[in-house]
Amino acid sequence: MNIGDVARLSGLPPKTIRYYEDIDLVCPERSANGYRSFSEQDVHKLAFLSRARALGFSIEACRMLLSLYEDENRESMQVKAVAEEHLAQIDEKIEKLKSMRETLSSLVNRCSGNDRPDCPILADLAQIEPDPTA
Repeated sequence: MNIGDVARLSGLPPKTIRYYEDIDLVCPERSANGYRSFSEQDVHKLAFLSRARALGFSIEACRMLLSLYEDENRESMQVKAVAEEHLAQIDEKIEKLKSMRETLSSLVNRCSGNDRPDCPILADLAQIEPDPTA
């Protein structure tokens, strides 16, 4: 299969497929004229990577998950550990986003949004963070 067919079947753009090849996540064969020749297994790997990336897994986590997927002697606890680590990172990001939202919401509510120059949003953004090592 050529890259266009694989892109259609996997749902990934050709540029992403080429990138995944560049970083050795997939290794399609090359014909004598240098064209990529993808197998059904390559399509399956790319669909796997597409789903994993849609769930927010990093490239390195995807590499690990793909390796585990291909390892018939894997232990599910290894897969679960990768997923749990990612879930913890998601929870941490959610907490940070909630905090950011609270702060920004408070600033927006304190800004009168009139024709005067004073603005609590700009005043807050202009604050210098204290040096924690001082």
